[in-house]
Amino acid sequence: MTKYGVLMSMQQQIQDKLSSAIACKHLNVINESHMHSAGTESHFKVIVVSEEFAGKRLLQRHRQINEVLKDELANHIHALAIHTYTPDEFSEQGGEAPDSPNCMGGSKLN
Repeated sequence: MTKYGVLMSMQQQIQDKLSSAIACKHLNVINESHMHSAGTESHFKVIVVSEEFAGKRLLQRHRQINEVLKDELANHIHALAIHTYTPDEFSEQGGEAPDSPNCMGGSKLN
């Protein structure tokens, strides 16, 4: 995808799509590819904090993220760790999300 004629990184593309689709109080897109794959942008962790998640189950929140990123998930992303919170939940977590698990294969280099 391009923005202003410049090729965006997958990390920036994810950031832009999520921030356009969801009213985020906090959004962090972390490229974790270096921990898993050989030279590709394919492993990400997203932390999304939004009032929109109030009253929604975890599955509903994750489906919302998956819908926003459906093209990227179908064509570019090998792994996506999703952490969704309301502002109160995020505060209760100390403003932190858990570490992502180790990759179990796929594009991992030995």
